[in-house]
Amino acid sequence: MARAVHDLSRRRDQPFLAVNCGALSPGLIESEIFGHERGSFTGAERQHQGFFARAHGGTLFLDEVTEMPPELQVKLLRVPESGTFTRVGSTQVQQTDVRIIAATNRDAAIATAQGRLREDLLYRLNVFPIALPPLRERGEDVLLIARSFLEELGRQDGTARHFTAAAQERLAAHDWPGNVRQLRNAVQRAWVMATDDVVEEEWLPQPAGASHPPPEGEEGRLVVEMGTQLADIERRVILATYERCGRHKERTAALLGISMKTLYNRLKEYQQ
Repeated sequence: MARAVHDLSRRRDQPFLAVNCGALSPGLIESEIFGHERGSFTGAERQHQGFFARAHGGTLFLDEVTEMPPELQVKLLRVPESGTFTRVGSTQVQQTDVRIIAATNRDAAIATAQGRLREDLLYRLNVFPIALPPLRERGEDVLLIARSFLEELGRQDGTARHFTAAAQERLAAHDWPGNVRQLRNAVQRAWVMATDDVVEEEWLPQPAGASHPPPEGEEGRLVVEMGTQLADIERRVILATYERCGRHKERTAALLGISMKTLYNRLKEYQQ
């Protein structure tokens, strides 16, 4: 959403920078955001341009802003207010023209009450709030987004595929706790596993609690005796899946949930 706001604005030709406030080292986050002067701390061998300087004229996306240390939130206050900041180790005030977009997976009011987010910072950032409901609450959006991913894969691969009616029903029935990222990965996996121009429901994740094991004796089951060594079970499962996928390595790796490198190593070990 932050990227869409930037791309549809007059700032579209200027920088778009995203920073995950929860992923940066607490000791370096101030330097990363505001920059630092040479010699301002051990290891600062040259002047460093922070995010606000590099995003000048564009958009700075502060993801997981509630994970930012409170002491840094204080220093962030004046940027949206006056458009100025100071590099670490400097007394010179720098000017910046940046649109700030902040996001959090927490309820902002609760985060403020818990002391995770300063109330005065919330007031400065909360100019135009945008609530993004989880995918499970977005109804037909699931199919629209899934189809867009399918079309994107088709453009990359030079082929066109579509979901069967059953596949669309399964997509709509899933809760998608991982939201759009999970949906994208599911569509990509189903694309890899498809053998023709249709994507079947068998390659899509089942709704929570659903379980449809194949009937007794159906092809695709592997019976393992108690006491079989794990290495032998792994070998039999990999080779059986490899044959079931028509010796198609990408489909085999996707179905087993392993990397291509792991599959190649195992097949080499099994002399396949």
